[in-house]
Amino acid sequence: MVITIKDETFAGKVLRELDLEFRSESVTVREIISERVLQEVDNYNNKLPEFFNGLIEPGEAEKTINGYKLKPKKLIDGEKQVYTALDAFMKNGFFVLIDNLQAETLEQKVLLTDATAISFVKLTPLVGG
Repeated sequence: MVITIKDETFAGKVLRELDLEFRSESVTVREIISERVLQEVDNYNNKLPEFFNGLIEPGEAEKTINGYKLKPKKLIDGEKQVYTALDAFMKNGFFVLIDNLQAETLEQKVLLTDATAISFVKLTPLVGG
């Protein structure tokens, strides 16, 4: 199942959209966050563009108007990024809204349908590995 997730501001302005594919219709918030972060890291590591645009700011990155700028050809560690993202969720560094309701825990179950709306709202810049 493919779900489009959105990064939004508090006012509801959509900053970015990303399609995520899940093998099951029943997932946890932990799986949604992990899949999102791993896909962003894989996309970056496979192409090594000038800028990284993702949920978690990679360590040693410089924040720019176009995203996070890393040293040329530097790969990002997906496992560290996932750990940082999960920790940030638990510390309210960002919210995950599922059908406009705030996710409460990482183990919260989510039943995905074609109409499921998932949004991430960042509160502060998140720095990872």
